[in-house]
Amino acid sequence: MRLDIDDVSVTLGGQDVVAEVSLTVSSGTFTALVGPNGSGKSTLLRTVYRALRPVSGTIRLDGRDLWSMPAAHAARGVGVLMQEQHAGFEFTVAETVALGRTAHLGFFDRLTTTDRAAIAEALDRTGLAPYAERRVGGLSGGERQRVLLARALAGRPRLLILDEPTNHLDVRHQLDILELVRDLDVTVVAALHSLDLAATYADTVAVLKEGRLVAHGPAADVLTPTTIGEVFQVEATVHGVGGRPGFVLKPRCLCPGRPCHWSCRTRPEALLSDAH
Repeated sequence: MRLDIDDVSVTLGGQDVVAEVSLTVSSGTFTALVGPNGSGKSTLLRTVYRALRPVSGTIRLDGRDLWSMPAAHAARGVGVLMQEQHAGFEFTVAETVALGRTAHLGFFDRLTTTDRAAIAEALDRTGLAPYAERRVGGLSGGERQRVLLARALAGRPRLLILDEPTNHLDVRHQLDILELVRDLDVTVVAALHSLDLAATYADTVAVLKEGRLVAHGPAADVLTPTTIGEVFQVEATVHGVGGRPGFVLKPRCLCPGRPCHWSCRTRPEALLSDAH
């Protein structure tokens, strides 16, 4: 599924949170949104999964206006995994994943053979089939996040939105989630805090600052020391890792006349200055 965001703006509480953002995500590709807190990443994604209507601009899925199609139709095409979602701790894993079929059912409909096949496929894809009858409340945080990913996949979406899904997970589970997502045959748009994860897993990276799109393209082209410094207000060293960039980040020294951070004080030039 191709996603076109055309000149989209969002206003909340009288403030412009997203301003005239235009972005195209080609079918079957993975695009990461990066930027500091408050840059508009999650707000922009909320317009794509219809949690928030933009004040101007157009969002199209395969050329169709997202906000002109029936809500149920849009929900069948778009799956969502957020950072913090209540997983229904009293439910089993299978019961929770089955909720992903809701958009495909009428109010009184029962699960069909197609629904059950989609649920089984999602459990298998996420490695959760052996956990199907376990209560979600008895799982670790990383396992619960996989359950929520399986719930999204049970709807067989063609576009998957990840709204900062890994921030509360340890490194292993962050990688588990993104490895699973990267292998899916769907279009993916993910808001990520980690530049390294964005560069490793995304085909393209969109950089946001103060609600505006600053850059969009392959990570090696857009995640440069200059762009990272301007957007995140840090000093960045970029190096190559397996054909993709990796990053060493340090805070900028803001105190005139003396180093103000440990990373500044331990530089050779700072140590030399202190010696005199």
